[in-house]
Amino acid sequence: MGNLILFAAVIAWFTAIMMSPHGTTTADGPEHVRNSVTIFLRKSAIGTLLLSALAAYLLFPGRRPDNPRRDRLIGAVLAILVLTSLYQLVWLEWSVLR
Repeated sequence: MGNLILFAAVIAWFTAIMMSPHGTTTADGPEHVRNSVTIFLRKSAIGTLLLSALAAYLLFPGRRPDNPRRDRLIGAVLAILVLTSLYQLVWLEWSVLR
């Protein structure tokens, strides 16, 4: 079940990354959509953080056999998901404040 939740977190993260307006300029007309995109990206980042936390809880129980290669790979994927989601939240706050 933990692997399924981790896969769902990766899908939610990838969807938000693909829709993210980082580095692109916007035309003068679509300012009315900015608020909707900001809300979607914020909720997606928070959802990715929650799914990552649940996946980590399910994949790393207290008593289980050690598999260092698998554990490091899952830890790296979770770290990438969490760090980029946190960056997305910080970037959204800075871009909305401007």
